Amino acid sequence: MNKGFDIDISGMNTFRMKVSCRCLVEYESVEELKAILSDVNLPRPLFHIGGGSNLLFTKDFPGTVLHCAMKGMKDLGSGRVYAEAGVVWDDFCAWCASKGLWGAENLSYIPGEVGASAVQNIGAYGREAGDLIESVSCIDAVTGREVIIPAVECEYAYRDSRFKHDWKGRYFVTGVTFRLSTEPDPELDYGHVREAVKEKYGTDDPALLTPSMIRDTVTDIRKGKLPEVSELGSAGSFFRNPYVDGATLDKIRRIANEENLGNVPSFGIREDCFKVPAAWLIDRCGWKGRQIGGAAVYDKQPLVLVNKSGSATPDEVITLEKEIKASVLDKFGVTLEKEVEYV
Repeated sequence: MNKGFDIDISGMNTFRMKVSCRCLVEYESVEELKAILSDVNLPRPLFHIGGGSNLLFTKDFPGTVLHCAMKGMKDLGSGRVYAEAGVVWDDFCAWCASKGLWGAENLSYIPGEVGASAVQNIGAYGREAGDLIESVSCIDAVTGREVIIPAVECEYAYRDSRFKHDWKGRYFVTGVTFRLSTEPDPELDYGHVREAVKEKYGTDDPALLTPSMIRDTVTDIRKGKLPEVSELGSAGSFFRNPYVDGATLDKIRRIANEENLGNVPSFGIREDCFKVPAAWLIDRCGWKGRQIGGAAVYDKQPLVLVNKSGSATPDEVITLEKEIKASVLDKFGVTLEKEVEYV
């Protein structure tokens, strides 16, 4: 266990906000985590981070930041895999692909760690972590006991789970059991994945593809659209893609037609419910590349807000977020919701 006080954590959040915490503890076992949770002398509140993505620290944190250094993975057979919470998510995707296991390849190159994937229900290109999770291993902060929670009880939804709501602060994820497929199961029909696979490999025949081929293709796509956090701080996708009803979608299409904004991409979710890409809405409001102070909208992907100056303040990011939301609401009548958690 490593413990320190008054620690600069600007390198532990991908936005690269210049913030510190009163105490930082990194643990290497379940028993160490239990000891931490029972230590009444640690500054409160306790806040657990993974890779520090999907977060915006708005000020110095007055309590204790926890980080898991448990990085083991185990093949349980028949497509089942157990990964400890501190495993880097992309390392997990690479490992599964190398084993010929299908399911995680479309989620490649998403920043963060395995534990956070079970909390955030990360997703990309037609896949979500919640679709793959069988159960989540946790420590119950109330009882101090180890528990295994079946995925069905986590109530996974679009970028959501009970860990973000009524379970927040109660359960600390120590590992996740995934159920993957040993049979070819490529998801190609989201975005430009199919076209990119055919261009890269000359085929989209499932019998000729491997998880590693899909993983490499998705990685190429993401690298072309998203900034490297080591070079340009960001929290990845800042906004959720909004769900709208048919009447709102018709309104957006009417505005797009009147202003020559191009076709409106949309995806049917259920009856009278459609997902419209937030990136399209933000782009059509003219935000791509625009900057407020040191914060900016990434010029290759308007869904991403970046620490362009390297010294952007939380207030500048928040101001940029508010102005984007106001312009999308004013133009299209759509309220955007942030995906990033403010701390």
